[in-house]
Amino acid sequence: MKAISIGNASVALGAILIMGFGPTGCATRKYARNQVAPVAERTTANEKKIADHSSAIGEIENNLSRTDEKATEADKKAAAAGESAAKANDAAAKANDAAALAASKADGAKDLADKAGTRLDTFAENIDNYKLVTTERVLFPFGKATLTRDAKEQLTQAVSQIGNTKHYVLEVQGFTDKTGSPNVNLTLSEQRADAVVRFLTVENNIPIRRIHVLGVGAEQPVADNKTREGRKENRRVELKLYALDLASAANRTTASTTPAPGDNTAK
Repeated sequence: MKAISIGNASVALGAILIMGFGPTGCATRKYARNQVAPVAERTTANEKKIADHSSAIGEIENNLSRTDEKATEADKKAAAAGESAAKANDAAAKANDAAALAASKADGAKDLADKAGTRLDTFAENIDNYKLVTTERVLFPFGKATLTRDAKEQLTQAVSQIGNTKHYVLEVQGFTDKTGSPNVNLTLSEQRADAVVRFLTVENNIPIRRIHVLGVGAEQPVADNKTREGRKENRRVELKLYALDLASAANRTTASTTPAPGDNTAK
């Protein structure tokens, strides 16, 4: 038998070890594949599911965010609608109040008109029973419509005759001389009459409803416009005081209500 050298023995031993472990290593790799591969697949599947769930959760969050935005917008619109409704209610209430006030004023105006109509009817029925009490004539400077001190004293004296008279009217008519155009004179005569009316109402507390006013212009002169003195007399306002003759009015009323002879007589 031949002796084996140490070097060769080492080689041979290595070869034997390789041959011995060779099948065992292959089995280990196969076991690993059989055990690890399914786990890896499940892990991959789980990761995919997690990713899908994350995506779904993100979509849900987006939907929730959009829903919140829509809800907020709806709240804003609801609040705006509420404010509009409140304003509309306020406007309706104010309109109702205004309508009620207008109706009240209309009723008041109707009452006043009825009363005024009654007074006018009474005045018209008794117009022929008003008698002239006094006439006052106040003069004005050339081209002026301002009352002088003398004119004011004359007017005050004239209205003092009214006293406690209840049924009276005043006629106020303004005049000018022939100087100037007819339109200018008409306007000036109206201004003079207005000055007298203002003095009577403001300074002497004469009710305006008792005054009838007219601007005549240069018509109806009382003096010759060819002379200086005549023109002075024509620059005037005439105030006429009329009072109701109660005796005449009573007689007229009795006459109007007394049956004529032969009326309503029994056959």
